Amino acid sequence: MKNLFSVSLVIALFIVFSSCCNQEGEKNNKNTHEKSVKLTSSLGSFGEVITPEDAIMANKLPELLEGKESFEVKLIGEVATVCKMSGCWMDISLGNGEIVHVTFKDDAFVMPKDIVGKTATIEGIGSYEEIPVNMLKLIAEDEGKSQDEIDKIIEPKMEYSFIAHGVVIEER
Repeated sequence: MKNLFSVSLVIALFIVFSSCCNQEGEKNNKNTHEKSVKLTSSLGSFGEVITPEDAIMANKLPELLEGKESFEVKLIGEVATVCKMSGCWMDISLGNGEIVHVTFKDDAFVMPKDIVGKTATIEGIGSYEEIPVNMLKLIAEDEGKSQDEIDKIIEPKMEYSFIAHGVVIEER
């Protein structure tokens, strides 16, 4: 009889414990789902919270960098391309066929893949630097370029770069 009571108690405790863990798991799944929905929305704020106020047009970046290695600034411009693999970078149009290649501080966040043509406000550090061939090939691969196009990349390229700590994507 004592053994039956002990077994019943163990079973009852197991059921109660399992029920509590399952409820906690459901809460975590709900929170994870809410976060993923928020992250997959193509409009909104990513990384550190910033606002579009006081942003300078992206095409002014070359002027801002004159005589400087880098410059901390908030820019606004149109998204020209975004990494098709994971959203780990994007390009903002500077007009006249040039872009600023934007990556994200500490790879802490990614962009939705459907933001081409939308307006982005980016805050961080801009620079003008030489991009090595291996990086240019990785970028071309992420853009979905053919192997022939990738193989034609044989020289480094000078490019405007930006490390953003915060991004706002708007429809404008």
